[in-house]
Parts: sequence; C-alpha cells; structure tokens
Amino acid sequence: MRQLRVGEELRHVLSQVLGRGELRDPALNGRSITVTEVRASPDLRRATVYVMPLGGEDSEDVIEALRRAAPYLRRQLGRQVHLKFTPELTFEHDEIYDQAAGIDAVLRRPEVARDLTADADGDGET
Repeated sequence: MRQLRVGEELRHVLSQVLGRGELRDPALNGRSITVTEVRASPDLRRATVYVMPLGGEDSEDVIEALRRAAPYLRRQLGRQVHLKFTPELTFEHDEIYDQAAGIDAVLRRPEVARDLTADADGDGET
C-alpha cells in the first residue's frame, strides 16, 4: 500500500516539474509530457516512470532525454518528497494508449461490430 502512495506522490511531483518546462534539453523543449504512472520498488529505492509525450511522436527521443535529465529530476524529488532515500528513476514509454487504440480498432471492424450487435440482440449463437 505504501508503494502505491509513494508512486502517486512521485507522479504528482514529476508532472509538476515537467509541466513547468524547467528542463533545458532540446528534445524536451516545448514538449508536453504526461506522467501516466510511477511504480516504486518494494524498498522504495527505485521507481519506474511511465510517460507519454503528447501526440505520441518521437517517444524514443523523449525517453532518452528524460534519462539524461534523471539526476536533475531526482534532486527535485528529493526536495519535495520526504523519504529516507530518493529513488533512482527509470523512464519507460507507456504503451497502454497504443494497446487501447488497437483494441478499439478491432472492435470497430465491420465483422466484429456485426457480431457484437447480433449478441446484443440475443441472436448470437452459444
């Protein structure tokens, strides 16, 4: 339970720091980045930060830039989140939106929509 609380607090602080545009890396200039989730390790010494650049474009460049900025972001966390140890940060691209788009595309296919409509009407086979 503590991991979840710490992860949410880290997500909140990282979102604020990224939203203020304090990072000077050219790959991050003018970019809107959403921090979707932060998963803290059981000992709270490491945290995986899942991010999604607005529009999803150049995500690899953004991830690399965030990895370069990790020491700065860690210092910011140390100032704002009161933990015994400030966690080391690892950045990953959040693929949940890509997966959701894929599922949505499958559900919109005509043959699937037809089957879903037939099942809703009670005409589907069992």
